[in-house]
Amino acid sequence: MKYMEKSNYHEQTGAFALLDSLVRHQVKYIFGYPGGAILPIYDELYKWEEEGYIKHILVRHEQAAAHAADGYARATGEVGVCFATSGPGATNLVTGIATAHMDSIPLLIITGQVGRSFIGTDAFQEVDIFGITLPIVKHSYVIRDPRDIPRIVAEAFLIAKHGRPGPVLIDVPKDVGLEKFKYTHINPGDVKIPGFRDLLPPSARQIIHSIQLIQEANQPLLYVGGGAITSGAHELIYKLVNKYKIPITTTLMGKGIIDENHPLCLGMLGMHGTAYANFAVSECDLLITLGARFDDRVTGKLDEFACNAKVIHVDIDPAEVGKNRIPQVAIVADVSLLLEQWLSYLDNNFQVDDNYMRSWHERIFRWRQEYPLIVPKLAQSLSPQEIISQVSQILPKAYFSTDVGQHQMWAAQFVKILPRRWLSSSGLGTMGYGLPAAIGAKIAHLTSDVVCVTGDSSFQMNIQELGTIAQYKLDIKIVIINNKWQGMVRQWQQAFYGGRYSHSRMEEGAPDFVALAKSFGIEGITIHTRQEMESLFSNITNYKGPLLINCIVTEDENCYPMVAPGKSNAQMIGLDKPNNEAIKIKE
Repeated sequence: MKYMEKSNYHEQTGAFALLDSLVRHQVKYIFGYPGGAILPIYDELYKWEEEGYIKHILVRHEQAAAHAADGYARATGEVGVCFATSGPGATNLVTGIATAHMDSIPLLIITGQVGRSFIGTDAFQEVDIFGITLPIVKHSYVIRDPRDIPRIVAEAFLIAKHGRPGPVLIDVPKDVGLEKFKYTHINPGDVKIPGFRDLLPPSARQIIHSIQLIQEANQPLLYVGGGAITSGAHELIYKLVNKYKIPITTTLMGKGIIDENHPLCLGMLGMHGTAYANFAVSECDLLITLGARFDDRVTGKLDEFACNAKVIHVDIDPAEVGKNRIPQVAIVADVSLLLEQWLSYLDNNFQVDDNYMRSWHERIFRWRQEYPLIVPKLAQSLSPQEIISQVSQILPKAYFSTDVGQHQMWAAQFVKILPRRWLSSSGLGTMGYGLPAAIGAKIAHLTSDVVCVTGDSSFQMNIQELGTIAQYKLDIKIVIINNKWQGMVRQWQQAFYGGRYSHSRMEEGAPDFVALAKSFGIEGITIHTRQEMESLFSNITNYKGPLLINCIVTEDENCYPMVAPGKSNAQMIGLDKPNNEAIKIKE
């Protein structure tokens, strides 16, 4: 490798040290947008791209760079990397950084900064991005000496992925990128951070106590979140569910941890979770919480959440254990390592007979029959649920990104997803996330199907990223659920604000999405009827290249079930009993 061979003990620039360090950490893609303060880094990047060591993906807005890096990280489990220049370039990243922080996604954010002598003078495009982002990163650096670059980059990768993952920011003054020095690289894993140590394994007392609760429970329930996805605990959780017959419900972040067609998988719980998941969590006598944080959208009225249950809470972040709910057993541990210990003990000490938890399973089966998720088939128009369900069935192995709102919740209900193939802003709820996240997933997995499920309002938040898709000819299917409203806002205004629809109608001023896509060189089509949907979807797997599908759906469809604010999970509104029909026909 031309550049690496001559790196050690030779005069190199700070920009060289940065790119060399990124390549040594196996970074293949960078998402970014250039500008004045970061130009020394982009000039060095030009050489590394020419040699084929790394590839830069040019987005159309810096927020999209952060979201695309986030999508890449979710789809791979690796650290996503993005670049932006100083001032507005850096501040445009903030929403993307906060999104990653809330969902525990490992990012490395590298920003340009004005020269060291100008810092603090209100120079052109100077902003304290270090200070601005302090609450939404795991750690931040401002590089004052280029000799620190290899150490700081190595530390940043370690911090971003260790324990509970998250974003790390490195701010690089312009003259640091230009300054030459005798460069010595640091290999991944060689860096030591003072006071940095691995988690201690769970104590024998914790293991024994938690196993005892599992053995004694008659109605246990697994409540699994994004921490289990991060831990790669898919096979272990499948074994626990399958062998010991414990039903499982997941958070929005936990989707894909298990085959969602499994008879013991209850889908998502919470505000728009399945009725049977919410009933199960209300009736269980043991709640086994793995990598979840008792978020308010999950728990509803907190003091009535699983109020009859003892709780085992396993999380890698000690700050989350006991924060919202005091557990009977609190275990700070990696979910996979803990499950290995549990399964080893259970396999040697616990026999499961045919009658084990039969009555519990029968209750859950009855709830499933009485309150199934319903796909409305409307007489005169398309329902959002029908479209999303159809796409999921046609592309069962696809990576799905979503934006935020009703379509996100319908996708969570009806898309059956594989591990690490669900990309959705869960904690922050960021509109505009879906399209750039799909770009990140597609860059990571060029031969896989990638679908962005979005709404007509969310799509307009980062609509310019059609340019990125066009430039790199990314085969992404964009499904717009177009109801001409900010759908979830309209639903809340209808339910809780007396039908006063203040600034939630989006029809006036909306673009022609198909014409807009075609202006970028992307094929687009609008569908209004079931016949058009079925004709298009029957051929969608054969279509190569980006495709925008503008789905005109009924305007007044609401997302149910729904747990109203301040209510318990058992107090859902919008439940229908379809008289044992899987599909409800609305005229």
